[in-house]
Amino acid sequence: MSTRDRTSTLARRCIAGAAVLALAAATGCGGGSGKDDAAADSSCKESSGKVTLQYWSWVPGMQEAVDVWNRRNPDIQVKLKTTPAGNAGTYQNLSNALKAGKAPDLGQIEYDSLASFRLKDGLRDISSCPGVEAAGEKFVDWTWSQVEFGANGEDGVWAVPQDTGPMALFYRKDIYDQLGLKAPTTWDEYADQARKLKQAGKYITHFSQTDPNWFTGLLWQNKATMFEREGDAWKVTVDRPQSRQVADYWQKMIDDKLVATDLQGFSPALYKAWNSGEVVTWISAAWGYSTIRDNAKSTDGKWAVAPMPQWQAGSKQAGNWGGSTTAVLGKSKHPAEAAKFALWLNTDPEALEILNREGGLYPAAKAGLDLPALKKPVDFYGGQKIFDVFAQASANVDTNFTWGPTMTDTYRYLSDGTAGVISGKSTLADVLKQTNSQSVESLRKQSLDVED
Repeated sequence: MSTRDRTSTLARRCIAGAAVLALAAATGCGGGSGKDDAAADSSCKESSGKVTLQYWSWVPGMQEAVDVWNRRNPDIQVKLKTTPAGNAGTYQNLSNALKAGKAPDLGQIEYDSLASFRLKDGLRDISSCPGVEAAGEKFVDWTWSQVEFGANGEDGVWAVPQDTGPMALFYRKDIYDQLGLKAPTTWDEYADQARKLKQAGKYITHFSQTDPNWFTGLLWQNKATMFEREGDAWKVTVDRPQSRQVADYWQKMIDDKLVATDLQGFSPALYKAWNSGEVVTWISAAWGYSTIRDNAKSTDGKWAVAPMPQWQAGSKQAGNWGGSTTAVLGKSKHPAEAAKFALWLNTDPEALEILNREGGLYPAAKAGLDLPALKKPVDFYGGQKIFDVFAQASANVDTNFTWGPTMTDTYRYLSDGTAGVISGKSTLADVLKQTNSQSVESLRKQSLDVED
């Protein structure tokens, strides 16, 4: 998740109205994983004198927000380093910097990767930092639960929410109208439309081997949580009936050549296919509105947004793809100042406006939900108020979906396995089984309790 367009686009993975992720408690993880451990490390007292903070982020326009902060806070200056999107380089670079003792004070980390960084002592519990304890009420309720660990946050607060990614269906309304099609309400309808579009020389969508987070969003919609927490033990549930239903559906779409399998997400080839009308839908998060807008400019006014197709007619379930936080890294010498900046960045009206305008972010802060831009029709989408659709989606994301403490490994297993599916050497059902067993071993290598 390459070119500036790719980095920009992936930055916007952190957008969208309020989706829901239930981040599982990670008690029982390795050293430094409890609130008492962090408290022993530091009481989060404010530093004396002037402070300079290092911050890594991939959000376009972040420098403009940092400049506002620096003008207002001459004694706490922030130096921004623009990085590749999370799994495209930032996470590996952060891990290397942590090992070398050269990590920044703050970093952008997606919700699903918080537990992984906490497991390697990469994060700082900021619950005792000034202003943090009272900050929860400033955020949409579910988002604050994503940065807490333990029941009712008993194991601390490990980041500040930034944004999320409830999913919906982007589709070429002009082409749908020409073919007499309407936005599908079920997955069966979507498959039927794929066959009609194929007859018209088009693909309904692409299936990428490099977007395991996207596939996870599809699982999420079907309430196919990948991990469960039972006491102090983890249970890996990647291969479960709900997941296999999703896998079998997309396997048939692949086998019947109804989806493009030679196009990777966020690639020039995919953008060309959107511009030409070769690919006519994309199931994506709210941040996807700017991805299409910025990379398929010749299709201005031709797209629309509808809720995700459902597994059962009449249902309203939505998946979630993306969402980031601003985290204070474990070895920061200025945690109080870093936490102060993280809170400001994600609650200040001017900062929220900049990050929405320049970076495409849909804030997690309650104040951000009232941004004027999110209430207006969007010209590129034919004047549709598309964020109304995402607001509805965010209210229908399963709050019980659980992230595992080694999600970066699980995503890698999914991605590697999908490459074999695309080449015809395996199936998505095989990938689920393999990823399940590999994820079990990944947890055990971290000395975590795993239930068979």
